[in-house]
Amino acid sequence: MSKLIRNTATGIMAAASLSTGASLASTEQLSLQRTATHITTRDGVQLYYKDWGPRNGPVVTLSHGWPLSSDSWESQMIFLAEQGYRVVAHDRRGHGRSSQPWDGNDMDHYADDLAAVIEALDLRDVTLVGFSTGGGEVARYIGRHGTSRVKKAVLIGAVTPLMLKTPDNPTGNPIEVYDEIRQAALENRSQLYLDIASGPFFGFNRPGAKVSQGLIDSFWAQGMQGGHKNTFDSIKAFSETDFREDLKKFDVPTLIVHGDDDQLVPVDNNARAAHKLIEGSQLIIYAGGPHGITDTHKDRLNQDLLEFLRQ
Repeated sequence: MSKLIRNTATGIMAAASLSTGASLASTEQLSLQRTATHITTRDGVQLYYKDWGPRNGPVVTLSHGWPLSSDSWESQMIFLAEQGYRVVAHDRRGHGRSSQPWDGNDMDHYADDLAAVIEALDLRDVTLVGFSTGGGEVARYIGRHGTSRVKKAVLIGAVTPLMLKTPDNPTGNPIEVYDEIRQAALENRSQLYLDIASGPFFGFNRPGAKVSQGLIDSFWAQGMQGGHKNTFDSIKAFSETDFREDLKKFDVPTLIVHGDDDQLVPVDNNARAAHKLIEGSQLIIYAGGPHGITDTHKDRLNQDLLEFLRQ
């Protein structure tokens, strides 16, 4: 398994009151129900969410990576909430504490679920932040729903514009990379998650790396909390979805942050390519940064986020 991960390391990735009796103003709107911790989408999926910080603060939403949950954002959530921001993070369908539907494990549904959270909580002037697969979710949200509720966007280690090698994306990864990952997930996804976390995700496979067993255990626990079918389907979603047209629709200030030692979502094929497609975007590269910079570089990332939010 460790050989598999080494061979595929450059490939993968990546309001508070009860209102169930309330009806929306128009049947044309999404038919959503909201409780203190869950939103039920119009196709019956329950999405778990956290809503931290002052309710009147500027709003930041956080979309997590594969195969994680909103718990992966805890460092950013507590930091931004303490700075006066209202921070909302949900567990993607099939991940974390959200329900595990058999179908709909694709970027269009992920984006629509993000829209459901934003609309159910009536969030306005939102800064959308997405990490890895969550960056794709943010891009597809803007592509499908526009920016009428969006103030800014942030892509961190994002899978945009396209991970897969195609005739017009020759620097992407061959489909065989993701086929191997799918096979590993079917054989023993528990071991796959351990190998990813103990190896390329946090850069713990690099000479001299300071390994954190806590981060490895947290990654594994979050991954195993998700549904097997959901996280399996999500491999196709993050690897094969083409976000190039979505990125061209970005018309809000956008920050792109990426580690230049990201072994899973290569900086040139992803961050630098996205930067070229999003007019006026800012690009920050962390020297030596791995994929999981939300943890390994959390202090710097938090400050960079805060500075961008205050601009």
